[in-house]
Amino acid sequence: MLKKAYPYYLANEAVFANEDLDVTDKYSGEVATRVALADAKAIDQAIGAAEACLSAMRAMAPYERQSILNHCVKRFEERFEEMAEALCIEAGKPIKDSRGEVTRLIDTFRIAAEESVRMGGEIMNLEVTPRAKGYTGMYKRVPIGPCSFISPFNFPLNLAAHKVAPAVAVGCPFVLKPASRTPIGALIIGEVLAETDLPKGAFSILPCSRDGADLFTVDDRLKLLSFTGSPEVGWDLKARAGKKAVVLELGGNAACIVDEDADVDDAIGRIIFGAYYQSGQSCISVQRIMVHEKLYDEFKEKFASKVAALPMGDPKDENTFIGPMIALSEANRLKNWVDEAVSKGAHLLCGGEQDGAMLAATVLENVPESASVSSEEAFGPVATLSKFNDFNDALKEVNNSKFGLQAGIFTRDIYKARKAWDELEVGGVVIGDVPSWRVDNMPYGGVKDSGLGREGIKFAMEDMTEVRLMVLRDPNG
Repeated sequence: MLKKAYPYYLANEAVFANEDLDVTDKYSGEVATRVALADAKAIDQAIGAAEACLSAMRAMAPYERQSILNHCVKRFEERFEEMAEALCIEAGKPIKDSRGEVTRLIDTFRIAAEESVRMGGEIMNLEVTPRAKGYTGMYKRVPIGPCSFISPFNFPLNLAAHKVAPAVAVGCPFVLKPASRTPIGALIIGEVLAETDLPKGAFSILPCSRDGADLFTVDDRLKLLSFTGSPEVGWDLKARAGKKAVVLELGGNAACIVDEDADVDDAIGRIIFGAYYQSGQSCISVQRIMVHEKLYDEFKEKFASKVAALPMGDPKDENTFIGPMIALSEANRLKNWVDEAVSKGAHLLCGGEQDGAMLAATVLENVPESASVSSEEAFGPVATLSKFNDFNDALKEVNNSKFGLQAGIFTRDIYKARKAWDELEVGGVVIGDVPSWRVDNMPYGGVKDSGLGREGIKFAMEDMTEVRLMVLRDPNG
């Protein structure tokens, strides 16, 4: 059960400034709770507090940061069901998927706690030339400075955690703007952080309108911007970010290849999960499925039959697999894309029906390249089927996209797996599973329109730090 109202967090403190933001139950459409909205003055204060806090954060010993992260792990475990239920309501995420995301939140903070005491530096041999005789180098990593984070609606807990936990681990104060549609998860993280001994100003979590959020991007006091969301917004933010470092985790239309030696039933089970979990609202959701012609007919029949049987309804129901999309407007958009594809000659194998924000799990085949559902990011419960007879052609088709986040390859041929790894223009290649697979310590991110930089705790920590070198000269050297 959600609280009646939630504050925002300004310089570690809960502020019940107003109740201006309505947060709806995405299944019923009813207002579930209200949240305080930050104005430009509050955002400016938060950035100033983060800047003032930098020295105190840098002075914290690694074991102290680790202790704070371990406290968060403990409290998230204690509040597990509360957080899962909140996520189910605010995001419309089926309760089983919601529990899975809370588990990943805990994993992310636990990994960050481990990494917080591992980040060090290196002693370098500088005597690589006669003129450097007697010189030794050593470097360490230092916090880059105050960071700005903007997180999306589809993973309100875990994608916020992938910014917050590394920042705490390295000692970067931060300001976080959670998605206005799903702010509760981030605010609960703030509530737990407020229980710790983080220096005042170490964090602010500020739901705000898009119009009021410019300071998150343009303020020069911030030294890094990390954004997860749509490509259109992400690239615009990068263009306006000035001199600060920018990390972008953007969209995709992930492809999955099922080669002729694959286990059809195994591939179908994994692809159904990858394409339709949390109603396909994941940037690495399986969108394009390419099946070898020897397996295509069997795959198509079994796959469409199983997809059509996926339980759809109230996300609070333990049996529900397909819940609502985040908003009616998004369901309308994707339904129009499905209709467009059919009008251009695509064959609808199952699904396509819409009831408000609910869109049935949908499978299309013979989709032309010009159709939006093929070339753009669907971000919903829709997947397309096509056949191939040459593995090299399938790889080329995977690359035939403006996106490049992850790809999945079902093959038992190690040489084909290596070839895919070498040739696919993506951030990650998953062999024997779907591109939707992710564990929270791996480097995660994309190329082309899918973004810049990598998440994954260690890799995010590197982005949030700078290398600082010291050179020692031995006058007797």
